[in-house]
Amino acid sequence: MTLEEVRGQDTVPESTARMQGAGKALHELLLSAQRQGCLTAGVYESAKVLNVDPDNVTFCVLAADEEDEGDIALQIHFTLIQAFCCENDIDIVRVGDVQRLAAIVGADDEAGAPGDLHCILISNPNEDTWKDPALEKLSLFCEESRSFNDWVPSITLPE
Repeated sequence: MTLEEVRGQDTVPESTARMQGAGKALHELLLSAQRQGCLTAGVYESAKVLNVDPDNVTFCVLAADEEDEGDIALQIHFTLIQAFCCENDIDIVRVGDVQRLAAIVGADDEAGAPGDLHCILISNPNEDTWKDPALEKLSLFCEESRSFNDWVPSITLPE
């Protein structure tokens, strides 16, 4: 048995529980940030915020469904946002369910379709550092993921 096989056996239940915990924490963080009024949705809107005040951004969520994976322009935006976030020590995760994300943040346009939720930023609501238990859990999750060379971990949102 190789080291990779041993690690794989030990970490499967742990990684599933870790992923579920991170998904629940992200759900809580999105709701809390929305109540605080410190949630920015949309690729272009997020890019503006990152350009003007990157020190105020605490967390970034990139979301894409399977059909979005072939969108080259969106993937280029994701690459640039990821690089910017990594350079500015902003924790970042990926989510593969835009519809679930829309259900959580309730971002619908006038036709009832989800708005642009491909990128969501969470900022500090004021000058003081925002202390949210869900944000702390996600920061720890991202830090642990980086220790495994997973710089932009994927999270599954709970149902």
